[in-house]
Amino acid sequence: MPVAATHPQASASLWQRLWLYQAERFPLGRTALLLAAFSASSISVSAHLAERPLPHLSIFAAAWLVAVIFFFQLRACDEYKDLEDDRAYRPERPIPSGLVSLRLILSIAALAVVPAIALTLTITPALLVPLALVWVWLGLMTAEFFMPAWLKARPFVYLVSHMAIMALIDLYLTGAEWVPHSLLPPAGMWAFLALSLINGCVLEIGRKTWAPESERPGVETYSALLGHDRAARLWLATCVVAWLLLLAVGAMVGSPLIVGGGSAVVLAAIATTVRTFMRKPTQAVQRRIDTLAGVWVLACYVLAGFAPFLPQVIAP
Repeated sequence: MPVAATHPQASASLWQRLWLYQAERFPLGRTALLLAAFSASSISVSAHLAERPLPHLSIFAAAWLVAVIFFFQLRACDEYKDLEDDRAYRPERPIPSGLVSLRLILSIAALAVVPAIALTLTITPALLVPLALVWVWLGLMTAEFFMPAWLKARPFVYLVSHMAIMALIDLYLTGAEWVPHSLLPPAGMWAFLALSLINGCVLEIGRKTWAPESERPGVETYSALLGHDRAARLWLATCVVAWLLLLAVGAMVGSPLIVGGGSAVVLAAIATTVRTFMRKPTQAVQRRIDTLAGVWVLACYVLAGFAPFLPQVIAP
């Protein structure tokens, strides 16, 4: 049933409304920066694991643009899944408030299939296989694997099943380097793919660990499910697992000290923030957790992908 337009900018031009939509639901600048680090790191790690030189810059650019498309499609599918809850509990969001229509966002996501395929073909046609795997999993996620009630009753199974797409996206991104050379990824790639899955959990748990005054009826958060203390501990534990996987990746790319030391600094800031949140769970600390989740993921990929080059840069 159509939603009455209540957004103050609902009568603005299409481009203005899309700009407002991205600012709230898909902040393009921040997302593009994080995905640039993610995609470049994935390609770099694959090349280092296989002991090959880095591919041409055009490969990096194509993989990055496809990553942006993937994440917009993820956002569009979330809008579809969450529409009824948004209408009931978050009517101020762009779609239920009438700023943009769900049909428009889904149409853009569907049309983005064309440039994603075209960009993939510029790398190698064989990369269409991992591209298709991402889209198949995204479709299954959107359909809640055809068992929505069962998944909803098991929030941690839900979390892992949905964050598995991060590993599949990373399989595509690393594949931009290894697929043109081999049928199988380089030895040790498992740790990097697992890191992507766990980092997805770091982001998801971090953004859904809220202060008590932020909790809203109908909005599912880990702090509401577990209590703010246990949710904060879970987030810290997930960061520690990610750190251990990052150490494994650092050792395999030949930079264990740089990767381990740099990431330990961020992990220490995370531990301090968790302790503060457990003692005083305010909205300010909640925002710090959300920010640190993004900082952690960015640091992981910058360190894993670019630490191997540091000795060359600082060598006399």
